[in-house]
Amino acid sequence: MAPLFSREWWLAFRPARTRINARERFRLVVGVLVGVFLTGLLCHLASDATLSALPWLVAPLGASAVLVFAVPASPMAQPWAVVGGNTLSALVGIAGVHGVHLLGSPELAAGLAVATAVALMLVLRCLHPPGGATALMIVLLGIADPAFAFYPVMLNSALLVVAGIAYNNATRRPYPHMQMPPDERPLQGEAGQLDADLDLVLARYNQVLDVSRDDLKALLAETRLRAYDRKLADVRCADIMSRELVTVQFGTPLQDAWALLRERHIKALPVVDRTFRIAGIVTLADFMRAADLDLYEGFDGKLRKLVRSTRSAYSDKPEAVGQIMTRHVRVASEQSRLVDLVPLFGSTGHHHIPIIGEGERLVGMITQSDLVAALGWAVDPSV
Repeated sequence: MAPLFSREWWLAFRPARTRINARERFRLVVGVLVGVFLTGLLCHLASDATLSALPWLVAPLGASAVLVFAVPASPMAQPWAVVGGNTLSALVGIAGVHGVHLLGSPELAAGLAVATAVALMLVLRCLHPPGGATALMIVLLGIADPAFAFYPVMLNSALLVVAGIAYNNATRRPYPHMQMPPDERPLQGEAGQLDADLDLVLARYNQVLDVSRDDLKALLAETRLRAYDRKLADVRCADIMSRELVTVQFGTPLQDAWALLRERHIKALPVVDRTFRIAGIVTLADFMRAADLDLYEGFDGKLRKLVRSTRSAYSDKPEAVGQIMTRHVRVASEQSRLVDLVPLFGSTGHHHIPIIGEGERLVGMITQSDLVAALGWAVDPSV
């Protein structure tokens, strides 16, 4: 909170920027025109001799129209808030007129009428700012007829809501604004944490907001997602790849390659030529396929037979890495974006992506573990 009369305090008097485009401005202006016109027209037609002494349109309806058409998602613009808030405030204002004689002060009666209207609107969950104007207007004009609360106030409000439902939905603005149903089950993980954090912040803020909790949660989640996407968009393969490479060559014996996989606790070995360019990749799956381990009978024996070197000049089984390796290898440049690799890991079954640099030489390797770590960092840089 900025100190009083500080530079930041004075800057708070600047007009706030309205972050909507020209099309939305036009939509809401036309909505106000249509809503007030139709409400006034129908109420004027509905008036008869018995109601001729009463006005057919009340001034606070203009403020209600601004809320209904400019901020249809606001809790203060919902149908119950508009109809209930205005009607309840009108009844309070009428009671205030009768109380002027008891209080002996029209100023005090006006203040009590507005304050009481606000208190009751809070209790009945129909807080509507124009309701305060309705109560004040009635006290100032000295309207003591209870019928005024129903015609024109309640009828005005109901017709405006009907116009708002028709116009807002026709212009693709949901109204009434649907709230997410409460979930009785406690949410887990990131969603549950966001709910808990939001509730804690709102409790500390402890002020009336012109946005629902559900909308605020959706905005926060979307903001997090945008920030998450932006962070990932800036991450390059060179930023997260493993640079300590364990490689083999075409002629490396299977026994040696298998020993490297076990000793280093890795699942793949890039196969490189003498210039360190990718010639292929050998994985645990390649060993299993070469050992014909689709059937589990004799698993250990088949694998030992495959990796055991044959000392004779003739062999009826593969002896070197080049004979079992996968030759078609999906690689990526070290300057490639990490987000471009996500589909490879997620849908094509890749678990290891060799990274190449200048001269198409192998410079690193990205595994699923590296990807998960990078995704975790994008969510929380402290991880």
